Amino acid sequence: MGLLEGKTALITGAARGIGKAIALKFAQEGANIAFTDLVIDELGQETEQEIAAYGVKVKGYASNAADFAQTEEVVGKVKEEFGSIDILVNNAGITKDGLMLRMTEAQWDAVIAVNLKSAFNFIHACTPIMMRQRGGSIINMSSVVGVHGNAGQCNYSASKAGLIALAKSIAQEMGAKGIRANAIAPGFIETAMTAQLPDDVRAEWVKKIPLRRGGTVDDIANTAVYLASDLSSYVSGQVIQVDGGMNM
Repeated sequence: MGLLEGKTALITGAARGIGKAIALKFAQEGANIAFTDLVIDELGQETEQEIAAYGVKVKGYASNAADFAQTEEVVGKVKEEFGSIDILVNNAGITKDGLMLRMTEAQWDAVIAVNLKSAFNFIHACTPIMMRQRGGSIINMSSVVGVHGNAGQCNYSASKAGLIALAKSIAQEMGAKGIRANAIAPGFIETAMTAQLPDDVRAEWVKKIPLRRGGTVDDIANTAVYLASDLSSYVSGQVIQVDGGMNM
């Protein structure tokens, strides 16, 4: 029996990348999977099929996570179609990098809306369901830059720091209802995006990491399984840096 057998997980921004890796790992552990993305295109449909191969129930929902009304609607549909929401992973995110002096208001607003407001939207919609179930696990996907900051990413860093504080606040508000909230802060993870970086930039990153390698999406997904499962039943309000020791 898998660690998440019989549970339903709702994962935002999961048609690809880290979100998809988490969805697949959760399905491998027996969880039914509801996931959202801005559109459920061919990639999203492929993700559905890959998840379904584990013999669990799965459905992708087209939804703008930054839109409060759309979120309320999609969470209602997930509850109706799956019966419960036991795990919420706030993974939806974008970057619009630039130095503060050159950053536009639109760049700031877009990143805060997609990365941070979306988490508020989904937590607001899911916690009443979890309260009635007397339990649930909320996981916010933050970043090491949310802990330490990063030049050229003030909007992204602020949004990811906000996700940490949001998890800690929800942990305090909802603990008595059996709801846990934690954050994961990935470091340098090997993805399609980081693969496009020049070799010298990648080498410079790796030199700063005690384990001398970038992380994999599975490294993040394995941590998410721990936080979603009963293995972490006494863990709440924490931020786990999955970064190979880069930021000790």
